[in-house]
Amino acid sequence: MTLHSLKTSKQNKKNIIGILIILAFSACILILPKSLGVDLDLPVSFSVIVLLSVYVILSFEIVHRTAIALLGATIILVLGILTNLISAQESFEFAVNSIDFNTIGLLLGMMIIVALLAESGIFQYVAVRASKASKANLWKLMLMLCTFTAVTSMFVDNVTTVLLMVPVTISVFRVFKVSPIPFILAQVLASNVGGAATLIGDPPNIMIGSAANIDFNSFIIHMGPTIFVSFSVSLVLLRILFRKDLRSQVHNFEELQKEDENKLIKDKVLLKKSIVVLLFVVGLFVVHGSLHLEPSVIALGGAALLMVITKARPERVLHEVDWSTLIFFTGLFIIVGAAEQAGTIQLLSSTALSITGGDPWFTLIIVIWLSALASAFVDNIPFTATMIPMIQTLNADPTIAGTFGNFQFSPLWWALSLGANLGGNGTLIGSSAGIIAAGLSEKNGFLITFNRFFRIGFPFMLSTVAIGTLILIIDVLIKL
Repeated sequence: MTLHSLKTSKQNKKNIIGILIILAFSACILILPKSLGVDLDLPVSFSVIVLLSVYVILSFEIVHRTAIALLGATIILVLGILTNLISAQESFEFAVNSIDFNTIGLLLGMMIIVALLAESGIFQYVAVRASKASKANLWKLMLMLCTFTAVTSMFVDNVTTVLLMVPVTISVFRVFKVSPIPFILAQVLASNVGGAATLIGDPPNIMIGSAANIDFNSFIIHMGPTIFVSFSVSLVLLRILFRKDLRSQVHNFEELQKEDENKLIKDKVLLKKSIVVLLFVVGLFVVHGSLHLEPSVIALGGAALLMVITKARPERVLHEVDWSTLIFFTGLFIIVGAAEQAGTIQLLSSTALSITGGDPWFTLIIVIWLSALASAFVDNIPFTATMIPMIQTLNADPTIAGTFGNFQFSPLWWALSLGANLGGNGTLIGSSAGIIAAGLSEKNGFLITFNRFFRIGFPFMLSTVAIGTLILIIDVLIKL
């Protein structure tokens, strides 16, 4: 049997197992609740089936993630119409309203800026400089890349950071003739941890800050210590999780030492213009709240400005945009939007929180872990939107208010931020940064599968959330 035949046979077995799991899940969701005396609405049952089916298909790599996201969105809209969750006349409007165009616009704008910046040769330049500084020590290089990524993600949203860093990482390891996948994974994990520290580091934090009127300084004062300890521990975890990959043999280092990286800059004028526009965009990101400008408007405006001043041909630049990833996001937003409309996410949250019985500390822990586990499988942006009104209700509870009432901002907000941000590391589709990194990596010929990310990301997520929970509780006790 040829190698191709073996791969085909193995994939066919995975496909069969995946389909059997989906059928088993569907049977359990449709039959088990009724046998236990629980009456689930059909829209809730169907939305859960579609969500689980999409995740199983992604896990077993039966179909490309973009194709299954579009198919899943179509199926859930049809089921929504058949179960009267949405009307046929309003289905298109519902689908459009489910899409977070602020996220799509932000990604599109930054992809254009990064594409133009890449043409200057800056990524190859940075790759050679970083490679020389590491002295062929892969752990030292991972440490440098992850620390830089985490710190940058505190002040630039982690999606933008990943868009900037992944091309650099790929360039570095093409020189070394070593797979960049472990280092891309490590940077995604680091970006989600670092982004949790500030108001603008991750979209859920922006949403929480807006809902609770939390300013930039208050956010970093309360979340900073917890994230600092979590990130310190995460570096140890990365060393352990990637210990085999860090032993890879580095090639071409002696030749690399002789190379003049300054010659890699192909267009200094383009580089200067790109950096000026990028810094302008980043500066607006920092103050966008006071200007009442959405990040997508800033990113798209910056992209348009850069294309005009560089006289770039739109068809050439747009060819570099990762449309596959943007379409995947679109489909996923529609699926989650329908699940929200059905009340699936609300039902999950309400059930879990009712277990606490109003105990403030138990509620704090439940919010962290519910947010973390849910955000690993549902994009943390819509989940955060669902949780915010629930946190506001909980903060009004007399028992919780009596315990946390002396705080300017309830610790439950920090619990939601911690869980939603760090939980995104659990799976490939748990955070925007992970999806973007996978898309860029695949476009350059390095496939990051759902399973490979899960094997590293999920234990990493559990460990960092556990450490973060402990530090946050200690911090709240000290300030109580």
